[in-house]
Amino acid sequence: MPTYEYACKECGERIEVFQPFSAKPLRRHEGCGGELKKVFHARGVVFKGSGFYVTDSRPKSGSSDSESSSSTEPSSSADD
Repeated sequence: MPTYEYACKECGERIEVFQPFSAKPLRRHEGCGGELKKVFHARGVVFKGSGFYVTDSRPKSGSSDSESSSSTEPSSSADD
């Protein structure tokens, strides 16, 4: 069940309430009878795991991956 935050327009008190998605928003503050307003917060998105970057940015077909791997191998004529 999500937690919602409300702020009272009269007294400024902030309250947190556990409510199901289907519940109607609260309208009146029980303490002073003032009107409540739902408070929204910005949330950041963090992608964790190895699959997000690898699957979203695949190399194009015919890329130079095979060329770069062959250049990292030592040549056989260096030991002769």
